Amino acid sequence: MRGVSLDAFEADWQKRWLVERGIEIISEASRHLSDDLKDRHPEIPWRKVAGIGNILRHGYHHAAPDILWKLADEDLASLDRVCRAELEIAKGREQQL
Repeated sequence: MRGVSLDAFEADWQKRWLVERGIEIISEASRHLSDDLKDRHPEIPWRKVAGIGNILRHGYHHAAPDILWKLADEDLASLDRVCRAELEIAKGREQQL
């Protein structure tokens, strides 16, 4: 999504579908994280992460392309940092075993 404008995103149904599906997967995965992990990262709105998946999966209403674009373009970066940091922690624990 780097460098993809909102107009280009709105015009490309494949990109919109891929982003929507990716967000669904992230949302579902977030439901399986421990409360301890979530507590370590209060900067992530975990309830919203889980909730957007319900909206997308169950079609309560059509997700506007501008909302999906903003999620992909701006909001996922902080979640990516948290995931990478937690992976490093997990690797360190494995090495100690």
